[in-house]
Amino acid sequence: MLMLNVLGLAAWLATAGMLAWAFDLSSSSNFVVYWGQSSAGSQKPLAEYCKDATVDIIALAFLYQFPNTMLDLSASCRTTFPDSQLLHCPDVATDIKYCQSQGKIVLLSMGGAAGAYGFNSDAQAQSYADTVWNMFLAGNSTQRPFDDAVLDGVDLDIEGGSTTGYAAYITQLRAHFAAGGGKRFYISGAPQCPFPDAMLGSTLNSAWFDMVFVQFYNNFCGLDAYPKGFNYDTWDQWAKTQAVNKDVRIYIGAPGSQSAAGRGYVDAPTLNTIVGDARSKYTSLGGVMTWDASQALGGSAWGQSVSSSLKSGSTKSQARRRRRR
Repeated sequence: MLMLNVLGLAAWLATAGMLAWAFDLSSSSNFVVYWGQSSAGSQKPLAEYCKDATVDIIALAFLYQFPNTMLDLSASCRTTFPDSQLLHCPDVATDIKYCQSQGKIVLLSMGGAAGAYGFNSDAQAQSYADTVWNMFLAGNSTQRPFDDAVLDGVDLDIEGGSTTGYAAYITQLRAHFAAGGGKRFYISGAPQCPFPDAMLGSTLNSAWFDMVFVQFYNNFCGLDAYPKGFNYDTWDQWAKTQAVNKDVRIYIGAPGSQSAAGRGYVDAPTLNTIVGDARSKYTSLGGVMTWDASQALGGSAWGQSVSSSLKSGSTKSQARRRRRR
């Protein structure tokens, strides 16, 4: 009986330790990974990335066609609903709920670099917000790709198509959020670092975002241009003066390996230095976003090093140390 109690205590302490680093919107320690595209050639099941405190936010990539709804999660889901091309992913649904039980949030990322998506009017965008609410969030639909798993929000990684309708889409989604029965939902965006972003610029200025995952790679203003060309300061200024939500959190988007982007990769010690510098200067920092889980958490320790550094120097960590004094 004593051994069982000791084992139970050990398990509780392990869980408590993990949940101490659960997602916290107000923290600067959050580590975001995109999952689904297996850009390194293979990826682990979603739940495998939720078994320790490394990851705080997972963005499922991608809902790559809309308003004609189509998902692509690479080899992680190939099954479809009968007489349909729409993915039906019960195993991923189970993993989503597991990740959420571990204090993570799971977002649906819409768009991506390749796909057929966009709205032709605000009315179409508002109608599609209803569809997303019913198919992926807390609504009801006869076809829900992740069954009864309720995602925690939506990420807009808009890299093509029209710029029409996205503000109306977010406004309609947030109307559903307000009537969602108490669960907290989130909106994030993933613009390129050149400011203003060509695709999301007007939407960022006119709609509510909780988090913005700025892609500081594949551009002149990326991590490889630090310090002089790296333009986090521009995004911090936007957050404080132009954003609808003046508490929006800005994330430093980084490639998870040399092969994850055409340019912009920096090693973990260099990124940790950049993050530390941003944290010391800007209160808008929310953490680090990386493309993608298969690259950042594959064969190297890059992702673990970045996440560990984030958490050891975070505002949450500092608050915990102050409480212990």
